Amino acid sequence: MKNYYLQPKAEVLKEFKTDANGLTAEQAEKNLAKYGKNALVEGKKKTVFQVFLEQFKDLMVIILIIAAVISAFTGELESTLVIIAVLILNAVLGTVQHIKAEKSLASLKSLSSPSAKVLRNGEKIEIDSTEVVPGDIMLLEAGDMVTADGRILDNFSLQVNESSLTGESTNIDKADIDIDHELPIGDRINMVYSSSLVTYGRANVLVTGTGMNTEIGKIASLMNETKERKTPLQVSLDNFSSKLATTILIICAAILGLQIWRGQPLMDALLFAVALAVAAIPEALSSIVTIVQAMGTQKMAKENAIIKNLAAVESLGSVSVICSDKTGTLTQNKMTVEEIYIGGKVLKPNQLDLSNQLHRYLLYDAVLNNDSSIKDGKVIGDPTESALIEMYRQVPGIDLGNNQLGLSEEDLRDLLTRQQEIPFDSDRKLMSTKHLIHNEPTIFVKGAIDVLLDRCENIRIDNEVRPMTAEDRKQILAQNMHFSENGLRVLTFAYKEKDEDLSLETENGFTFIGLVAEMDPPREESVVAVARAKKAGIRTVMITGDHKVTAVAIAKKIGIFTEGDTAVTGLELDKMSDSELEQKIDKIAVYARVSPENKIRIVKAWQNKDKIVSMTGDGVNDAPALKKADIGVAMGITGTEVSKDAASMILADDNFATIIKAVANGRTVFENIKNAIMYLLSGNLSAIITVLFASIGGLPVPFVAVQLLFINLVTDSLPALAIGMEPGAPDVLDKKPRDPQVGILDKSLVTKITLQGALISIGVIAAFMLGLQTSPAVATTMAFSTLTFARLLHGFNCRSQHSIFKIGFKNNWYSLAAFGLGTLLLAAILFIPGLHSLFAVTPLTNTQFIWIGVLALIPTVIIQIVKTINDSKQHVEKEVSNVR
Repeated sequence: MKNYYLQPKAEVLKEFKTDANGLTAEQAEKNLAKYGKNALVEGKKKTVFQVFLEQFKDLMVIILIIAAVISAFTGELESTLVIIAVLILNAVLGTVQHIKAEKSLASLKSLSSPSAKVLRNGEKIEIDSTEVVPGDIMLLEAGDMVTADGRILDNFSLQVNESSLTGESTNIDKADIDIDHELPIGDRINMVYSSSLVTYGRANVLVTGTGMNTEIGKIASLMNETKERKTPLQVSLDNFSSKLATTILIICAAILGLQIWRGQPLMDALLFAVALAVAAIPEALSSIVTIVQAMGTQKMAKENAIIKNLAAVESLGSVSVICSDKTGTLTQNKMTVEEIYIGGKVLKPNQLDLSNQLHRYLLYDAVLNNDSSIKDGKVIGDPTESALIEMYRQVPGIDLGNNQLGLSEEDLRDLLTRQQEIPFDSDRKLMSTKHLIHNEPTIFVKGAIDVLLDRCENIRIDNEVRPMTAEDRKQILAQNMHFSENGLRVLTFAYKEKDEDLSLETENGFTFIGLVAEMDPPREESVVAVARAKKAGIRTVMITGDHKVTAVAIAKKIGIFTEGDTAVTGLELDKMSDSELEQKIDKIAVYARVSPENKIRIVKAWQNKDKIVSMTGDGVNDAPALKKADIGVAMGITGTEVSKDAASMILADDNFATIIKAVANGRTVFENIKNAIMYLLSGNLSAIITVLFASIGGLPVPFVAVQLLFINLVTDSLPALAIGMEPGAPDVLDKKPRDPQVGILDKSLVTKITLQGALISIGVIAAFMLGLQTSPAVATTMAFSTLTFARLLHGFNCRSQHSIFKIGFKNNWYSLAAFGLGTLLLAAILFIPGLHSLFAVTPLTNTQFIWIGVLALIPTVIIQIVKTINDSKQHVEKEVSNVR
């Protein structure tokens, strides 16, 4: 894409073979055929059916399908139907999760206005925005949406809001000037860009880019090219699933061969292998993970963090870098007056004294020479001007009678009406109004210091007006520099008492009043949140479209920019190689004046260092980076639909502190998922060990497939869900983020799963052997009952690493409810005759029921004794550490 902002107007007109009268109808038709319609191109999307079929690609799912087929051939119709129902349910859940149709490009399209005004054959006509072509002369005025990129030919005080592209809400003053050096989008004042809004003035513009050849089209291309990364948990579970499935296939094949070698009929041997496969596969795992994540999303929603992608909940707990937007996220997104330089002193707004005539003149200037207003808490007008109204309201109110102050700003304006005015102009950088103050015609002016200071002849200190000296100018400029270095935006105020018409020629000879320094202040909670993030081992980086000085000043106040850190602009970043960026990235705390490509590059550089990256944003320009990041966070209040569609999470309150709360919740969700996986796998392992024991010992099948499916899908799911409801530990943010390279099944977890699974299997095997003394049917019933009850009790063990005596039941009543309901379901199967044939169970004696209860309870008793001993050891170690 050519940089037309660097070319003179005449060259650009020549390149597009047009002039000030616009294209002819014939030229427009040719250009439409050459460049295509002014619309964004969408990538090809998968159909719902394609997505549904993809859910069956998983190896574990294929094993279950094989198990269902074998069950059907062996006459186990109930098992077949249950397995098929589970597979379809999981596929539907996966499809619903995947088909969150990518609305980003549709939202980008909606930013285009339905019509545009252009010159064709020298006549002004209105056409559909899709018919605009390069070479058209587009006519813009206040209220218009810019429908294509273009070079300004004639400018009449044009102001444009480019927040959807740059992320900054301040209106940009445009000009028809030549630029001879590279600049970021926000500083290219001789160009307008598609999706921007004209807020003031008018202009004639030569269209240089349409459709995918616009800056917003470039973002659309980035969106198509950017692929979402899998979350650490998804990667870990995928690896686990493939390894588990491979192991299951090998074991099943070995057992099948062993059974056939022993002379068992083929179908019986296959049925045995099916039982083993069903016992090994944690069918409920994907559903449990989804539901636990959904519970996490509900909790986060109550704290203003709306999760769009369930998998993002767990990723939040792994976040190690947060790339945050400045405006509105870390700051309040409203301009406020911070300090005032007046009478040689620096004051706060509430230190202004209404009895001081100089202070009164500043307030007159701030309120009367101002077009904004605040009604019912709603700001109407320019944020910079509305900040002056807020400043006025902070001044201690004193009724000074004839001085008229102490009144509301509206009453003051009614009393001291505006007689004449010259509106703000981007060339003059001034605004002037004339009023009658104390029966004296008075002109008030405010504007940029570089323009207004040269028009000041006098200076007022308290009640004394004297000629301005070189020393006065030096002090004023030094104070302005001090304000600017601290990221403050400075307005200069002056007046003159003279009975003359207000005109461009008379805008001089003023008396200097003072400087007012404004800024978009940090949110109070941002400072605390950044500190909490640092304690949690999370690096916070500011990425903004604002200027470097302003961004660094805010970053210092919030705690993002500390000693040893650096700041770079988008242009400086463009000059860095990828290797240079990766070397410096740890020290770069602030990125200013950045482009969408810059943002993606920053995210990618952190990801290349194996960091889990969260990116916040609210504009169209943020969308590709939000999609590229592991966790894209969009603003709910100020965010565009495009940014919300691209993000995984939306902040309902646009508050950085909410991200940190979400990270804490994410870590809790991960711990709960990890504990739920431990619960499911240790229980499944106990079933596998029991089946293997029976196979190697040449004994009957200890379980039928439908019994194992009941345990895995019904009885196990309830305690696992209860584990997912476990509240977070108070010190959840005191730990460093977990290493995403380390899988969820680390050495410690595998050891616990193995030991606990073996322990439960001992009780189950003992029950099976006791039952065999009566009959194989009793043995199967006792093994099934013992395994079910033992796993229900095991739910209490997996709630936390601490003992049940330490964590108690009060903070998670769901665990008691899950145990009670699971026990009730087991009792129904054992005591309701109508269910005996469906679940292949047989009536038992009272003695056998007692043995089931004792053998199921022993593993939990042993595990709780070990946890209690560990808790005591940790308590002693903590006490010793505190004494030291």
